[in-house]
Amino acid sequence: MGTDESSHSKRKKVTRKKKKNGFKKFWRLGMEDQNTSAFDISADGELTVREGNYQYNIFDIVKKYGTGTELFFPTIVENRVRDLIETFNAYIKVLGYKGKFYYHYPMKVNQNREFVLPAVAEGSNLDVGSANELFLVKRMLEQEKFHSKMRVICNGPKTERYMDLIEELRGKGLTVVPIIEDPVELERMQKFKGPVGIRVDLNVKVKSHWDKKFNRFGFTEQEILDLGKIRNLSVLHYHISSQIENVNGLVEPLKRALQLYAKVKEKNPGLDTLDIGGGAGVPYNKNKRFYSGKNLIQKLVKTAKTQCDSLGIRHPNLIVEWGRYVVAPAQITIYKVLAEKKVLNKGGNKWYVVDGSFMNDLTDTWALKQKWHVVPVNNMNYSKLDRVWLAGSSCDSDDKYTNGGSYVLLPRLTDVEELFVAFFDTGAYQDSLSSHHCLLSSPLKLMASNGEIKVVRKRETPEEVGRQFGW
Repeated sequence: MGTDESSHSKRKKVTRKKKKNGFKKFWRLGMEDQNTSAFDISADGELTVREGNYQYNIFDIVKKYGTGTELFFPTIVENRVRDLIETFNAYIKVLGYKGKFYYHYPMKVNQNREFVLPAVAEGSNLDVGSANELFLVKRMLEQEKFHSKMRVICNGPKTERYMDLIEELRGKGLTVVPIIEDPVELERMQKFKGPVGIRVDLNVKVKSHWDKKFNRFGFTEQEILDLGKIRNLSVLHYHISSQIENVNGLVEPLKRALQLYAKVKEKNPGLDTLDIGGGAGVPYNKNKRFYSGKNLIQKLVKTAKTQCDSLGIRHPNLIVEWGRYVVAPAQITIYKVLAEKKVLNKGGNKWYVVDGSFMNDLTDTWALKQKWHVVPVNNMNYSKLDRVWLAGSSCDSDDKYTNGGSYVLLPRLTDVEELFVAFFDTGAYQDSLSSHHCLLSSPLKLMASNGEIKVVRKRETPEEVGRQFGW
């Protein structure tokens, strides 16, 4: 009889595991190619996140701290920066590429201290786009947060204040490379004694979510060739787009840029670096196949070597400024579902109203029609699901998420005691673009690190929000 009970117990455990794994697969968790390898489901159907041997139960966290909440994992940033640098260096060695690789984290993607410092700790250099961002670099240098050999690329319009800071930091021994964007900056750089870069507006269009028909930054290819000798030129820089949708969208511009690089180097022998900018994408849509970072990096290094050998030029150092790729997967944004109602004239869809605002907290939802991966935080093993649209808590009709007019599958609200939902990949841009529409408060920001939860930014009170508007 003992043997029969033992067999029954084993079968029950196997059945529970199969069900759990089935829901895990359904919600697209534990998948490295989808940036969800750290996420799992507990035996009780609750979202969990693994950090080494530590594990966080997201449902327990939001029950303690409330919602709306942003939950950030610095370990994910550290792992992605380390993996990015190691993968580039590995292919450089295997393929016999002679140039060096430098990763520059673009601070505009997320300037929060908790995001920037983990990237720097793993060997990232920095890319800034304004005087204020460079001022933060100055603060970090003064606080001895990084080694003085760290490199800083300076993009964006060079105001007088911006140039003064560039000169000041260069005088303190920091390698600061301003990128020339227009003829006025070119003239200004005649007196600059350090290395400079110049930006080219490559005549290449690629498939991306944010592709622009016109680009106001940089010089045309012909304009750069016509300039001839450029004082202290060290870096040729270009940036095609953001969230580029396929590998060729990054490979083809590289080929064209290297052709230009070879011509510019003829009159500028000090030119030794090609900065290919940003553009590496994130698989926001977990149901759609997306390229891997490893495959992308291998093709970029191989293409650079083949092209340079064909052109008969020395392999340049390579820089990438992939910000979204590094930090987007490191944060989730969590809301509680407050109520439901039917969507008129849309079949069986329902509205789920949440205690936060997409226009305020996840601005790309409204501004760029961004699609997010949405999963329940609790009741993940519940099989009765409804097709829903999500509505924010402002009074604006645009404050909604409809998955591009389709729907999101979530547990049926009438059959569960309460429901929380998590939006994945929210670590890029959303903080710096957030607002206070309807004077709504910004979400609480939590950091999960070393098995502990730390409050990084408190949820704003009405008095604190009011003061920002003079009240």
